[in-house]
Amino acid sequence: MLEKTRIACEKAQKALVDCFWSEERSFFNPTCPYEPDHNPCYWWQAHAIDALLDGYLRTRDTSFTDLAEKELRGTILANGGTILNNWYDDMEWMALALLRRYDLTGEEKVLARVKLLWQDIRTAWNDNCGGGMAWRKNQLDYKNTPANAPAAIIALRLYQRFGDPEDLMWGERILCWNRDHLMEPGTFYVYDGMNREGDGRIDITWDFTYNQGVMIGAAVEMYRISGETSWLDLALGIARRAKAVYCDGHGGVMPYEGEGDCGLFRGILVRYLTELYTAAVGEDRVWILDMLSRSAEALMEKGMREDGLIGGRWDAAPGAEDKVDLAQHLSGVMLLESLARMLQMEQ
Repeated sequence: MLEKTRIACEKAQKALVDCFWSEERSFFNPTCPYEPDHNPCYWWQAHAIDALLDGYLRTRDTSFTDLAEKELRGTILANGGTILNNWYDDMEWMALALLRRYDLTGEEKVLARVKLLWQDIRTAWNDNCGGGMAWRKNQLDYKNTPANAPAAIIALRLYQRFGDPEDLMWGERILCWNRDHLMEPGTFYVYDGMNREGDGRIDITWDFTYNQGVMIGAAVEMYRISGETSWLDLALGIARRAKAVYCDGHGGVMPYEGEGDCGLFRGILVRYLTELYTAAVGEDRVWILDMLSRSAEALMEKGMREDGLIGGRWDAAPGAEDKVDLAQHLSGVMLLESLARMLQMEQ
């Protein structure tokens, strides 16, 4: 199974470059075939960097990291020459990708960019809705899981690397706010956001996989720091609910979630389920591995086109004339790379 997955990873990574990479623009086009009226989408590029780093970690082939560096330069140029952005969650994804890059290279210029992003991200916290991180700079009273849980992950990972107690304070405060304000008590269901329309209401109908994923990730990081099993239990509770809703109710395969940004949501859940797998023990590892294996097996058997392109469904390949979003393909790459990582750990 591991060798089969590695071959699929190579095929999907090759399609990422062949189908989406623009040498002229030095970033990944948002669609295949390319539609010129679409912008490069800053936060998709952050996840593309993450996917390339996954490929490097599996192979130690520096072509992955070289391309990630080129892509970062192109993304900054397309973003007006700055790594900063109006959307706090978008910057958080970039900070997480670059912190992983720093872990691999130790380059001070990469860490400097992470610190610049983190400094700007912290301005998202305000007293609206009882605290929490705002989604974007021009809507400071809208608080959501996508802006909070990834920020907690950044803070807690920075603390683990550099030991600054202020980062630990930030991480725990943000994580607790997200848990207390945007998680349904007793069910482990994580809501998307609150006060989006200025009415204080929670978006209870916005059911997205990535909200579950980022809270799993934040709880895992808190567990790694504290050793308190309550944090691991929180992550496992969210994961079990996600399995029941997104997998068990759909034949074991995570279903299509939508076009555009929605294409990346499953990949984010997969990434942090993989982090949970590394922290879990015993039977919990078994069902997490099975959860991702079922989707990955469907993808390898049915969901990948002959040229390696992956669309929005993991149980049916896109047609020859179908437009595929970069976000959709990236989720597929992340699923395959995650399974390869877990199978390697099993050996």
